[in-house]
Amino acid sequence: MSTPHSEAMPAATLILLRDASGTPEIFMQTRAQTMGFAAGMIAFPGGKVDAHDMELAASRFVTGRHDLDLEEIAARVAAVRESFEEAGVLLTHGPDIAPRAFIEAQPAIASRALAFSDFLARHDHHIDLDVLVPFARWVPPPGLHGKRYDTRFYIARLPEGANAGHDGNEATTSWWITPAEAIARVDRNECEVMFPTRRNLERLAQHASIDALLAHAMETPIITVQPEVRMCDDGLHLCIPEGIGYPVTREPLETARRA
Repeated sequence: MSTPHSEAMPAATLILLRDASGTPEIFMQTRAQTMGFAAGMIAFPGGKVDAHDMELAASRFVTGRHDLDLEEIAARVAAVRESFEEAGVLLTHGPDIAPRAFIEAQPAIASRALAFSDFLARHDHHIDLDVLVPFARWVPPPGLHGKRYDTRFYIARLPEGANAGHDGNEATTSWWITPAEAIARVDRNECEVMFPTRRNLERLAQHASIDALLAHAMETPIITVQPEVRMCDDGLHLCIPEGIGYPVTREPLETARRA
């Protein structure tokens, strides 16, 4: 008997936050048209959890939260790695890294020419798991679309002095934007988002400060969201459960982007 998580590949997504005159901004990228998943859509940095992330999760380079299981730790490791590969934001702790070494490491890690663990060892850095705050977990139901990812969403503050950008490979443009403005751009047909991204933008937009958003995330239990198709009075909709922090819980199936 299959479960909602069976055959879904583990993945992690990071929602970076920064203050803009007291209003939270989030970092988003436009995925390249060549990508096999969510091509051309706006999204948060993230990707699949790989075998190396699992190995790194059990290594000395990870500190804090020893009560977490290995899969959760590996997902947080993947979120940290992907934020460096795709956005150039390094959520690790350790001595300052020379700018040239920092810049050269980003594409090398992305291409797997350099292992992330070797990079951490070289610069005496470690991953503090508490930097990432769990925000959500989504798993699409079997048959909704081809590729299925068991995706854990995390939120984290942009480190002081850090800059975020895009690699020009997986992501072609990037920007800081409020969740409300990102939603408005989608509504104006200036860009597209997947169904989970839209729902998470709406949830993020409810909070007027980063502190309020972090408090909301920490007090809201993580319940795996598995959308399902339902017949409503006005036709077929893609729906999610109510009462788990999302202000909008359904969208017409014809407009809900899923891949």
